[in-house]
Amino acid sequence: MGYGSGTGGLWETYFTSDRDKYYENNNTLLDMYSEKPGGADSYEYKLGRVVDGGNQCGNGSNNENSCYNREHSVPKSFFGGQSAVPMANDGHFVIPTDYYVNNQRSNYPYGETNTPTFTSTNGSKLGTSNFPGFNGIVFEPINEFKGDLARMSLFFITRYEDKLASFTPYQSGGNPLDGTIDRGYKQWYINLLLKWAAQDPVSQKEIDRNNAVYLRQQNRNPFIDHPEWVNMIWTSTLTTKDIAAFDQKISVYPNPVRNGELHLSGYGLEQVKTVQIYTIDGRLIQTINQDLKTSKKITLSNRTKGTYILKTENQSTKFIVE
Repeated sequence: MGYGSGTGGLWETYFTSDRDKYYENNNTLLDMYSEKPGGADSYEYKLGRVVDGGNQCGNGSNNENSCYNREHSVPKSFFGGQSAVPMANDGHFVIPTDYYVNNQRSNYPYGETNTPTFTSTNGSKLGTSNFPGFNGIVFEPINEFKGDLARMSLFFITRYEDKLASFTPYQSGGNPLDGTIDRGYKQWYINLLLKWAAQDPVSQKEIDRNNAVYLRQQNRNPFIDHPEWVNMIWTSTLTTKDIAAFDQKISVYPNPVRNGELHLSGYGLEQVKTVQIYTIDGRLIQTINQDLKTSKKITLSNRTKGTYILKTENQSTKFIVE
């Protein structure tokens, strides 16, 4: 994806990936650094260039509510800057935010602080870390979006695992990258991201954004599709049974389902001959007697919008019908 405008650029992607359909529900820009989930936002941005009536920019004012630009949730200084592609252009972690708050965040890592020197209008904070393992300056988003940003950060080190050793020297104080490909981040940062991922589960906003970026980039954030993988990868308590379950995890696509048909993928499906569909509260609504060795396409009898659970003999996964 390109960094600038045009059909292949990040600016264009934001028209489908970052509209507010969840809080004000008015199709303005959904900016995680200014959105107030519990009330009216202090300001809102229209998507698009100024010449077209929008509020995107390269440079803004020394205050909030001037324009929005592109924020690398994993700072680009950690991996080589704007010219370091494809990282610099990756819509899965390059997000639209208020210009001024983006500048305040700078390239400080995410973290937690109780002594902020700056607080944005929605409560995002900059200050000295009080999270165990790090005492430098950090940027703390509001609770509503901590899981979103944690999963973006975990996506980054997974997607670019083969490049981690070549990135900006990880010895620099605020850089949470540890220079390895097995863990990716320093332990304090892993601990923070695991906490946030558990504290703020995957939302419909994240699912929709993942789908929108997929349509542009043809890749996905696996920790949105399978949030359970976070702890399976970054904890030291995995058993052989856990690893086997991870390797055989069943996947459903497309997700959300829109035409009543879904496809299954994963290991061990050739032995499956029965699939069951449950409502989220555990009520069995469909049993499908089908040899998946022959066909892995499932047709749903119930197409009511909602979240459902698909089960085989020893696997299960969630999917959404729209």
